[in-house]
Amino acid sequence: MDTTFAVTSEKPSESRAVLDKIRSFTGGGNFKSYEFLGCHKAEKGFIFRVWAPRAASVHLCGDFNFWNTSALPMKNIGGGIWEAVAENAAVYDNYKYYIEKQNGGFVYKSDPYAYHTCTRPENASKVYEIEGYDWHDSPYLSSLDGENTLDKPMNIYEVHLASWRKHKDGNYLTYKEAATELSAYVKKMGYTHIEIMPVTEYPYDPSWGYQVTGYFAPTSRFGTPKDFMEFVDICHQNGIGIILDWVGAHFPKDEYGLYEFDGGACYEYEDPLKNEHPDWNTRIFDYGRSEVISFLISSAVFWIEKYHIDGLRVDAVASMLYLDYGKENGQWRRNREGGNINLEAVEFLKKLNSEVFCARPSALMIAEESTAFPAVTKPPYDGGLGFNYKWNMGWMNDMLAYMSSDPLFRKGLHRNITFSLTYAFSENFILPISHDEVVYGKCSMISKMPGEYKEKFDNLRAFYGYMAAHPGKKLLFMGNEFAQFSEWDFTKELDWQLLSYDSHKKMQKYVKDLNMFYLSRSELWENDFDWSGFEWISNDDSDQSIISFIRTDKHSKRLLIVCNFCPIKREKYRLGVPVSGIYKPVFSSDYLKYGGSGTRIRSVKSQKIPFHGRRESISITVQPMSTVFYEIPSERI
Repeated sequence: MDTTFAVTSEKPSESRAVLDKIRSFTGGGNFKSYEFLGCHKAEKGFIFRVWAPRAASVHLCGDFNFWNTSALPMKNIGGGIWEAVAENAAVYDNYKYYIEKQNGGFVYKSDPYAYHTCTRPENASKVYEIEGYDWHDSPYLSSLDGENTLDKPMNIYEVHLASWRKHKDGNYLTYKEAATELSAYVKKMGYTHIEIMPVTEYPYDPSWGYQVTGYFAPTSRFGTPKDFMEFVDICHQNGIGIILDWVGAHFPKDEYGLYEFDGGACYEYEDPLKNEHPDWNTRIFDYGRSEVISFLISSAVFWIEKYHIDGLRVDAVASMLYLDYGKENGQWRRNREGGNINLEAVEFLKKLNSEVFCARPSALMIAEESTAFPAVTKPPYDGGLGFNYKWNMGWMNDMLAYMSSDPLFRKGLHRNITFSLTYAFSENFILPISHDEVVYGKCSMISKMPGEYKEKFDNLRAFYGYMAAHPGKKLLFMGNEFAQFSEWDFTKELDWQLLSYDSHKKMQKYVKDLNMFYLSRSELWENDFDWSGFEWISNDDSDQSIISFIRTDKHSKRLLIVCNFCPIKREKYRLGVPVSGIYKPVFSSDYLKYGGSGTRIRSVKSQKIPFHGRRESISITVQPMSTVFYEIPSERI
């Protein structure tokens, strides 16, 4: 590392401040490096700083100097950081760094810390000032202070902004347009949060945002950075939280981006057995390099602090944790202990989560982690990675396999709907039905369901009811709330015209009412992560494909849930119950207004007939392909 530092100011105090920032950045401890690196307003014009430790020289070029590659040489001020002032630069000017490689040749690079960028296919950075937006969400943010999200409802609507809705001419909604329409829709539908697929700048539309080139820039496809601030602001004013999909696992090999930034391995590992994702043709961040740690954690903190983002869903955590992820023998290198865990990535994730929670104690840090890696949602001091939520991919895979099977043969797959409760409280889980499950030939949710047209809807309603009742927070990808038949296509908007058809309109109403019911019943979310919130009544009736269980809140209020995943009515179905009294149905997927049979579900009085190991029981009619919620009387026997 270059330890020679240049004086950048005549004022000793200012020079010391700059040197301190350089040292903390190169030491892996500057988690607001976006305030120093990148482009910032100066006394005259703008000052630019870029980290390029192997560069032989760096020149700043842009609209302000007519892209003259020799007009504005940058000065190495230490730590591999180069600096220059462009007195003529103005907001919205395009610019790049012209980097001379040590081994010869030159390359144009966009600014890794740029706040704003050109719209693809252009890829230059833009001069921009992000300060000065007038926020109006302080009541919302204040309401989060001291809040424990674990015992609050969380019902997430996952959105791809480019394809949720479009204008009639095919153009995207702007951030401002989406803010008004989307926040109103989400609030009406009973969702608490919007999770946005990546809007960090990306060059390639089919990547859906997962090939990031701008870790500090919201994509210009939908407007300016302050337009995106307004999007978040309006959602917050409507009580809707915003979760940003954040990609810290890899980056693309576009020449103008992070790839071999200064002519060699810079942001990526130098070791060829560690630096490449063969499946994705992308580069892996070097989690052992201090400057990369400063860069990535700064990006995460940036979205929380500058854009008031409520949390981050960290993409592809498994690919970060395992050195052999997606690789064959001979394509990866073991760690110093002889194993396949990337120990540097483990420490990075712990630090990432710790720093985000320092910036915002109420933040949501959600791991997309698809393996059984232990303690993902335990704090680092307890041996964990420090996330507060993890996607339950096992539940999702088991349930989709079960629900897509012929109901008459589901008894052979009964374990799929019960197994998740053997580990449901080992992590703080979110139950995801995400974009990955309705694309690439996997079919939409309604198309996964077996049977004829009506049977598909019955199946899906029963599944959604079970999902609402199962321990864990919830996530549903856009379009599934009204049973879109076609697979998600990122090039066009959702098939909103389906709402002119009765079955789809009723499905949307069902999801809305189910969401509202979920929000209103603390039994369904207050004890999501503790056995005290869940109790089986019957989990072994595989022959009839029926399960029944109890959800309990912190004040001992309880709901009884009965799920029938077979298209056969069961008369005089007996269930052991915990207390004597009247069991009142309070919600059902089989209501006529949702497309069900409309058969009246009656309240039932318990009888002193022992069953399921309990002293009392009830006898009910279980409607075919349905999920029914009963209110449990408060008296305990």
